[in-house]
Amino acid sequence: MQSADEAHRPPIFFHFFLPFFVYCTMQVISYDRPAVQAYAKKWAFSRNPEYFDFSRIGGDCTNYASQCLYAGVGVMNATPDLGWFYRSVNDRAAAWTGVEFFYRFLIENAVGDGVGTGEGPFGVQIPLSQVEIGDFLQLGNSVGDFYHTPVVVGFANGEPLVAAHTNDAFLRPLRSYSFANLRCIHILGARTI
Repeated sequence: MQSADEAHRPPIFFHFFLPFFVYCTMQVISYDRPAVQAYAKKWAFSRNPEYFDFSRIGGDCTNYASQCLYAGVGVMNATPDLGWFYRSVNDRAAAWTGVEFFYRFLIENAVGDGVGTGEGPFGVQIPLSQVEIGDFLQLGNSVGDFYHTPVVVGFANGEPLVAAHTNDAFLRPLRSYSFANLRCIHILGARTI
């Protein structure tokens, strides 16, 4: 005879297949590149009061990049430690504000089972020649440490023009930056339950 607890507990196979079930029930939503561009333009030289300004404590570039990305997908990943979300300055994922964490979340989330449930945006690394408006560039030094995350908001003669925070910019030519390494993140879309 089953106890009351056992009677209300789902069968063991339910627990085994739950991650697969959640992944399979997610829908992929498209990335709204014009919304990213519009958000980037609106907030390039000011700060959205819904988000903390990290300019004086390490830089605001990836916070701003995350805000732009969120404008284009409208869904976060609330997985503790490994997700991509912002609720407040003290309740946010490292991927929301950290250059390397931002990259890792987007690239690993493209696999579908790399981070949490796979909810939220995902992307792939591509060559500079393939970037589009709404994609992200990350600038790095000669030893491979990446330190800046601008968003692509336009092109001039084939060269990406970017928007960024910390050193605020909109339609700034990529060539005006000094960097030794560059990686480009193409956003493919987002998953939502």
